[in-house]
Amino acid sequence: MLKENTQVWLNGNLIDYKDAKIGILTHSLHYGSSVFEGIRAYKTDNGPAIFRLKEHIERLFYSAECLFMKIPFSKEELIEATKKVINTNNLKSAYVRPIVYYGDESMGLNPSSNKVHVAIIAWEWGKYLHDTVRVKFSSIKRISEQTTKVDAKIGGHYINSILATLEAKKLGFDEALLLDHEGNIAEGPGENIFFIKDKTLYTPQLGKILKGITRDSIIQIAKDLDYEVIERRISPYEISAFDSAFFLGTAAEVTPISEISGTKFNVKKVNEIKNKFFEIVAGKDKAYDFWLSYTKE
Repeated sequence: MLKENTQVWLNGNLIDYKDAKIGILTHSLHYGSSVFEGIRAYKTDNGPAIFRLKEHIERLFYSAECLFMKIPFSKEELIEATKKVINTNNLKSAYVRPIVYYGDESMGLNPSSNKVHVAIIAWEWGKYLHDTVRVKFSSIKRISEQTTKVDAKIGGHYINSILATLEAKKLGFDEALLLDHEGNIAEGPGENIFFIKDKTLYTPQLGKILKGITRDSIIQIAKDLDYEVIERRISPYEISAFDSAFFLGTAAEVTPISEISGTKFNVKKVNEIKNKFFEIVAGKDKAYDFWLSYTKE
């Protein structure tokens, strides 16, 4: 996926991707004790612009705190390192993956004696999902807030998402939709979800889902477009009452859903919000420029 001479940032230095090695006993490889972010940079008339970089780095630090990890760099240093990786690799647009992980000094379930490492990788990555997606309710439940920090992006959490994804793909669907442990709609394997009815957006409330940064952005965008936004529990039995549905997230961006387990949706009703989102990330609406960090400043 990456060329060998791609430059990655590892513990404060830019090195060739081929030289970014980790030990086979790396704690995070065995136990999922890593935290990470997914961030996108978009091509604009003023060079690459990273969407909500500050908020992503802040959430990275929050996730690290949930695992009692002390990141050995400041937020400002990681912000500048992210820009440097994009510029050094001459990327016009990019998907960026900062990851923080425990090293290989010791094994066992107490990683506190292990060194904390930080890496930032960036590469050109197009659409994560199709233009529209067919979705299936998963038999896999979303991880519970009673067992882990569900609003943290912890590597080990994503086995939950992998299981749901594999099940959906095996059954011929593009993506899965997970319910929470109370039987209400939670989110996709790597996406938050919204429903549209007339000029109102509905989305699952926080507490059992990831507090998505794209989710927060869409709520603001929708309100600016004169939508009402309602955050509440949503039963899978009421989805036929909605006109449209869409997934959203850093990788998925804004992706209309054409079907959920047999219930069909009008994908065109998503276009107003979707088009405004892509206008913003491309730097075409200066009212939202505060969400963009230009790498060439």
